[in-house]
Amino acid sequence: MSSLEGKVALVTGAARGQGAAEAKLFAERGARVMLADVLDEEGKKTAAELGEAADYIHLDVTDESQWQAAVKATVAKFGKLTALVNNAGIADMNALTQMSVEQYMKTIQINQVGVFLGMKNVAGAMQEAGGGAIVNISSIAGMLGAVGGIAYCASKFAVRGMTKVAALELGPLNIRVNSIHPGGIMTRMLTDAGLTSDGANDMFSAAPVGRIGQPEEMAALAAYLISDDSSYSTGSEFVADGGLTAGFALE
Repeated sequence: MSSLEGKVALVTGAARGQGAAEAKLFAERGARVMLADVLDEEGKKTAAELGEAADYIHLDVTDESQWQAAVKATVAKFGKLTALVNNAGIADMNALTQMSVEQYMKTIQINQVGVFLGMKNVAGAMQEAGGGAIVNISSIAGMLGAVGGIAYCASKFAVRGMTKVAALELGPLNIRVNSIHPGGIMTRMLTDAGLTSDGANDMFSAAPVGRIGQPEEMAALAAYLISDDSSYSTGSEFVADGGLTAGFALE
């Protein structure tokens, strides 16, 4: 188990789902965490459950001034900033010929530009702290195409590429940058669409592990990547999809 004692993390999209799971696990392992989201009521509740190790701030990831405020607030509250998880994102799916420019650009702004702004604006604080680690949440849709995912795949492929560029540029500042590529994860995004746990497991039964993933499993991988245990890993993509993209059976 990777210790996070002495780490201070900013986690976006942390009000619920995967982001909340990351924030909770980080706090359990000794980190102090600033939760950020646009879902203020849920975000404040999640942060309150973590006690003095956590706080919450409103953050629209497409707004650079709000990023600057979030970084400043984190350093003011906890004394430094050593980790960022760019978790906030949307999955607005539509066919290529049916997707409007507005719908496409909304996905790009949140999933892609939001990650860019996050990395850009934490770099200075991490340098002042002596270094840090950034984890960008991409998707297996950043590794291969998906029907209806023209905007989503574009944004997640971009996150994968930006991660590598940032790793090259921020490495001299002792800042590591990696991306996580989850497969299907059981979050509110699926349950709000009416999918049950059993239905989700059936949907992903073709994966070698035979089930959908859980937010806590992604949180454990993120915890490893912001910890010193991953000190020689940067510019890399970590696929966590139950083997879904490993290949296919000729049966």
